[in-house]
This record gives sequence, structure tokens and C-alpha cells, in this order.
Amino acid sequence: MSGEMTREQGMQEMGKWRERIDEIDLYLVKLFNERTQCAIEIGHVKKRLGLEIYSPSREAQVIANVTNANSGPLDAEAIRRLFERVIDEARRIERIHASEEGK
Repeated sequence: MSGEMTREQGMQEMGKWRERIDEIDLYLVKLFNERTQCAIEIGHVKKRLGLEIYSPSREAQVIANVTNANSGPLDAEAIRRLFERVIDEARRIERIHASEEGK
């Protein structure tokens, strides 16, 4: 009977897991913003050097790094999709800040 639980116990357990997810989500927001600030700074340097914002080789390197570091339960394809989105958003913000830099 060790696997059985009451509805109340189940609700309490779910509540604990949801609290942990909420904590992780807040930490992810902090990390996403910190990562994006780094991308903004890189965008400023790229503009001063006359380089394009989009760097396919760097994007491929980032995707390779994160998929190689992944130990699951997300599979490599899920990690790739998540980071493609993160990179897309960082590139968008880089462009915005780079275009505002000269104003």
C-alpha cells in the first residue's frame, strides 16, 4: 500500500512540486535576462566592429554545446528547439539595442 495516497496527500505533494517549479521559473527568468544582457553587450561590440548580428556558426556552436551537455529527461531535439527560441529572442534584442546605440 506504499504507492497509494489520499487525495489530500496527492494535492499536498503536487503543491510542493508546483512551488519548486515556480522557484525554478523565477530563476530561469533571471538567467534569461542575464544571458540577454550579455547578448546586448556582444551586439554593441559587433556594431563597433561592423559585424553582422546573426552568426550561424556561433549559433551552431551554442546548440552543440547545450545538446551535448544535456542528460535528460528532455531529449536533444527539445533542447535544440528551446535554445533556438532563446537565441532568436536574444538576436532580436541585440538588433534593437544595436540600432538604438547610434541614436
